[in-house]
Amino acid sequence: MTQANPRATVVIYSGGMDSFTVLHRALRQGLEVSALSFDYGQRHARELEVAARVCRQLDVPHQVVDIRAIHGLIDNSALTDASRSMPEGDYGEENLTATVVPNRNMILLSLAIAKAVNIGAARVDYGAHGGDHMLYPDCRPEFVEAMNAVAGIANFEAVEVHAPYLRSSKAEILADGLAMGLDYGDTWTCYRGEALACGRCGSCRERLHAFAANGVSDPLGYLQRPDAAAVKRPDTAAAQRLDTAAAQRLDTAAAQRPETGSGGSPGGDG
Repeated sequence: MTQANPRATVVIYSGGMDSFTVLHRALRQGLEVSALSFDYGQRHARELEVAARVCRQLDVPHQVVDIRAIHGLIDNSALTDASRSMPEGDYGEENLTATVVPNRNMILLSLAIAKAVNIGAARVDYGAHGGDHMLYPDCRPEFVEAMNAVAGIANFEAVEVHAPYLRSSKAEILADGLAMGLDYGDTWTCYRGEALACGRCGSCRERLHAFAANGVSDPLGYLQRPDAAAVKRPDTAAAQRLDTAAAQRLDTAAAQRPETGSGGSPGGDG
C-alpha cells in the first residue's frame, strides 16, 4: 500500500467564487494542486470555460469530467432542466430549493476522492460555505463530516475531505480572497450561461451582497446590476423553516430504520 502525499490535494473547481478562493488558498499553502471540474449538464456551463482559463493561467493541472450521462438522474432542478424558469430575486421560501441538484456534492466528492486515491493525494478540497447551509443540504457541516468519515474507510488509502470555508459567509470568503489580491473577474457565479451575468438570480444577488459587504465593486459584467441597497441577504427565516423540516424528515427516517446489532443483522445481536 502506497503512502498518500500529504502535500497533494484535488480541488473541486467549478469556476465560481468559492472554489476559486479555495484553489488559490491551497496554492498559497504550497500544496500540489490538481483541479477537477464536472460537466453534469448544468445550464451555467460557462463556469467550466472560466475554470479552464484560470487553470491555464496558473499552470495548474485541470481535468473536466463529462458526467452528462447521469443528467436524467439529476434533472429535477432549475439548474439542470432548461425548461424550468430560473428563480429571480433574493433567496426566499418560494424559490429556496428550486436550484438544489439532487445529491450533487456526494456525486462530485465521490469522484474527486477516487481521483485523489488514483494520484496519491491525501486530500480533497471543496468550497462549501456557511451561507449555503440553509440552501443546500450537501453543504452542511453534518454532510461534510459524514463524507470525511466515509472517505477515510472507502479505500485502502484514507482521504481527507477539506472544506476550509465551511463556517464562513460568502462575504468572509471574498474578504479572504481580496486579501490575497485575487481578481474575481476570473470567476462565474450566475446561474445563467449568458454573455453577461444576469444580476437577477439568487446566486448573482448573493455575490453582489458579498461585494457590497466588503465595500468594493464586483468586476464582473452584468446585464442588470441592482443597487447595493436592493440586494438583501437570503431569507433566513424561510431557510430555517426548511432546515427544521429537513431535520424532522431525517429524524423520522432514522426512527423508521431497523436497528443493527453488532453482528450486522437487523434488530438483533447477530
